[in-house]
Amino acid sequence: MTKTQKRHAAAATRYAILTLWALMVAFPLYWMITTSFKPGDQWFSWPPVWVPSPPTLENYRDVWLGTSDVAAGAQYSVSMQTPFLALRNSLVLAFGATALAVLYGAIIAYAVSRYRLLSETRMFQLLMLRMVPPIVIVAPLSLYYSYVGLLDSMIGLGILYFLSSLPYAVWMTKSFIDEVPREVEQAAEILGASRWRTIFEVVLPLIRSGLVATFMFILILNWSEYLLALILSKTEVVTLPVELSKFEGSTEGRLFGRQAALSVGITVPLMIVGLLIRKHLARGFSFGMVRR
Repeated sequence: MTKTQKRHAAAATRYAILTLWALMVAFPLYWMITTSFKPGDQWFSWPPVWVPSPPTLENYRDVWLGTSDVAAGAQYSVSMQTPFLALRNSLVLAFGATALAVLYGAIIAYAVSRYRLLSETRMFQLLMLRMVPPIVIVAPLSLYYSYVGLLDSMIGLGILYFLSSLPYAVWMTKSFIDEVPREVEQAAEILGASRWRTIFEVVLPLIRSGLVATFMFILILNWSEYLLALILSKTEVVTLPVELSKFEGSTEGRLFGRQAALSVGITVPLMIVGLLIRKHLARGFSFGMVRR
């Protein structure tokens, strides 16, 4: 084979692998969307129904509008809140905690990068705090939150989301700040900028793509948090992952159609945010935002 033929063969193999991988990633999304439009008799059918026939909006009506099919004997756990309130809770908790984690994480990461606030050992210890399994800390946290009055509250969950995602924010942001030349900051200081003005008007704008990538990564973690939200919330605060687990039938088993309809509502906000910031994500995850 000539060099040109080898190059074409390598390109064809690469695209074939990427296409196969894209299909593997897209298939769960396709199955979730199609299941949300399937009537109840097609959830467990074999062979599986690839295209709903006929498609129905019954699952969306039952989940989002609260109209349960009593005649069909659907007896499942119903939340004290509607999915729209759960959606609001998830939006406030996930976006608020993520924004605070990225802001404070960037400041701490700057101190670590420029002033060695934390040694490498301390940085690994900071990351290890996030590696602790949630099931280990959720029991003592539940008792403590009950004592201080933060159990089943937005503030209590928000603090926990913020603290659990802060180590990731510090680690990811530090790698981007390390790429910013110190000469840029020195030039700003020569022109009379204070240290805080240099951080917020020079350093952070240069790494905005990295901040966006960090924000999206942490947002996905906070958005999909289940165990902590399940144990530390009762009736006042319910998030979408907890709401999703409530569609478990007492007679017919798991209600896949209703869970799929709710899963679409859980997935769509993240997809919208990802589409809006896709350019920053591409540059941030490639670690090339400063050089461009």
